[in-house]
Amino acid sequence: MADTTTITRPAPIIEGSLTAFLKSIDKLGAGAVPSGFAGIDTSKFAPTIAAESQLQQDARTAAGGLGSLTGPQAYQPFMSPYQQEVIDTTLAEFDRNQAIQQTGLRDAAIQRGAFGGARQGIQAAEAARGSEMNRASLQAQLLAQGFQQAQAAAAQDLAAQQGLGQYQQSMGQAGQAQQQAILDAAAAAEREQQFQPFTQLGLIGQQLAQIQPGAFPTQTVGYAPPAAPASPLATALGVGTGIASIGSKLGIFG
Repeated sequence: MADTTTITRPAPIIEGSLTAFLKSIDKLGAGAVPSGFAGIDTSKFAPTIAAESQLQQDARTAAGGLGSLTGPQAYQPFMSPYQQEVIDTTLAEFDRNQAIQQTGLRDAAIQRGAFGGARQGIQAAEAARGSEMNRASLQAQLLAQGFQQAQAAAAQDLAAQQGLGQYQQSMGQAGQAQQQAILDAAAAAEREQQFQPFTQLGLIGQQLAQIQPGAFPTQTVGYAPPAAPASPLATALGVGTGIASIGSKLGIFG
């Protein structure tokens, strides 16, 4: 008895879709691509780092020059150009007042009849020494005041330069971040385009996988292989048997 093979095939309405889907999957798995699709060029969506903005470069350059505002001579550019004139004028006034005092002491000594005496000489020398000390102290105070003012101005300028540098750096980083976001978005869009065949086939596969068994009628095809041909011997024997039977019926063989 011959065996019969039964093949159950999907409904013709979806068989074409399944066949096309599987052929596309085979092509992608073998490194080929479906017709109309370009090959994947990963260089088009490779990670890219945005370059520094001009503000960042300017801030770094400016930061390199801040050392001149922190050295021992940093105050000098901020010294008042009129300070020496103020000192000279103040000391001149001091000298004039001291001269007046010296004249008063001399006149008093003359009135007492002690002018030129040892006591008057000592008093004049002490007065002159005290005047010189006071003059030097006044000059030092004026210089110190100018130095402190210059230092304060230098510190304020340093703080202003640092604040400006931080602001430039912040704005530069914001610009760089925006440029990086643009590059990332372009790379993501390019990657989606390159992987579009895979994405499309994945969506099609999901739809095909959701088709429930029995949603469409199937085809059952039976196949029975043909009987094997008779051997020559069997054929000959069959023919002889037939002839003998016919002869018997006709009385040829008694």
